[in-house]
Formats: sequence, C-alpha cells, structure tokens
Amino acid sequence: MKILVPVKRVVDFNVKVRVKSDQTGVELANVKMSMNPFDEIAIEEAIRLKEAGKGEEIIVVSIGPVQARETIRTGLAMGGDRGILVKWDAEAEPLAVAKLLKAIVDEESPDLVIMGKQAIDDDCNQTGQMLAQMLGWAQGTFASEITVGDGSLNVTREIDGGLETIEIKMPAVVTTDLRLNEPRYASLPNIMKAKRKEIAEKTPEDYGVDMTPRLTILKVEEPAGRQAGIKVESVAELVEKLREEGVI
Repeated sequence: MKILVPVKRVVDFNVKVRVKSDQTGVELANVKMSMNPFDEIAIEEAIRLKEAGKGEEIIVVSIGPVQARETIRTGLAMGGDRGILVKWDAEAEPLAVAKLLKAIVDEESPDLVIMGKQAIDDDCNQTGQMLAQMLGWAQGTFASEITVGDGSLNVTREIDGGLETIEIKMPAVVTTDLRLNEPRYASLPNIMKAKRKEIAEKTPEDYGVDMTPRLTILKVEEPAGRQAGIKVESVAELVEKLREEGVI
C-alpha cells in the first residue's frame, strides 16, 4: 500500500501569534515555523501502518515556499520515504491545495491519503473533504483510530455525540484528529538519513492548477481580551449576578 501524506508549514503552536500593523494578516517575519501538528499525527499513523506491514511507501507532500523543504525533511526523518514540494510563495487556499493534491494523486496512484483534519493557521478543515470529492474516494474524517482490513478501513471518528466507527473502501482519504496517536521524535541517525532522501520540486504549472485566490481578506483583528471573572459566595448570588447581566 502506497500512502500519501500532505503536510503544511505553519507558525509553531508554541508561538503567540501577532497581527500585522496594517491588519492584512499575521506576522511571519522572524517567527518560528514548524509542521502543522495534525499533519505530524498523519505522518506518525502512516509510519505505524508501514511498520505493521500494511504500507510499502510513504510520500510526504507540501505546498509552500522553498523553506517547506525543511517541513518535508522532518516527515522524512520521522520515517517517510520521499518527498514532493510544490513551490508556491503566496497563500494557498484549500480549493487550490485540493486540486494540486488530486493531480499528485493521479500521478502517484496511492492507495491512501492521510492528512491532518485542519491546519492551525487558518483552521479551514476543508482540504481533505474537497480532495475526497474530487477523487470520488471514500473519506473518514476526524479519525481517532484506524484499522486496515481487506481492501477497507475501519475508521473511528470523533463526533459531537462521542465516537462513530465506519467502514470505508479503499482507496480513501482519512483526516486525523488529536487522539489518533502521539507523534515520535526523529532520531539523529534518521535526521541524517533524511538529508539523502529525494525531494522532487514542482510548480502548480506542472500540474495545470490555477492558484488564483478566490477569497479576499478584508481585515485581521486580534480577539477581544477577556474580562476578569468574579467569585460569588452562593448559588443564589450567582443567579442574581446572571440576572443582572441579562444572561437569564
């Protein structure tokens, strides 16, 4: 089974995001960047499937600037076999990313695409679903457990009411949730080996995909600061305060 894992270079989750002074976006200059955490989980799951004898090759794909090569290298150091970088310096919207991934899938013919359910920079949660629709493949979103069967997958999904387990036929697209696994740290020997692994460089033109933005950002603002809470001595006082605030 060939597994394709898309990954995204985002602001590190430990960094406090700052809005640009002109409110056109968030500040990226001199900011630590890393792999999207949900994509790390996808890489880890692909590696575990390979270690269990269910997978043969893991292809790590990223769409972004040349610095995204390091994001791919991280995936290769974890256990990926080779990488593909589609160079694009501007913002890539989910629809354009899905179109690029479809073109890559058509070229590589993987049996499974496993990817993070969303990126922590835009929180769109759209690319996996769009890709599955374009391919006409089954999809299992928000996966917290994946079991490979005979030409099928059992995917346990995290939903509002708890957990839902579905059986889907392969090829398929699966998007990962936080509780699927705990990603490993790349060892120093594997980091060194990753430097010798192949990363093919492509452009959207190579796949015939139009990256023209369809969305316009009007303004980016920081959320309003939270007001300090107060302590009450009794339930009766709590009810009275809620009434004063018009909550009840």
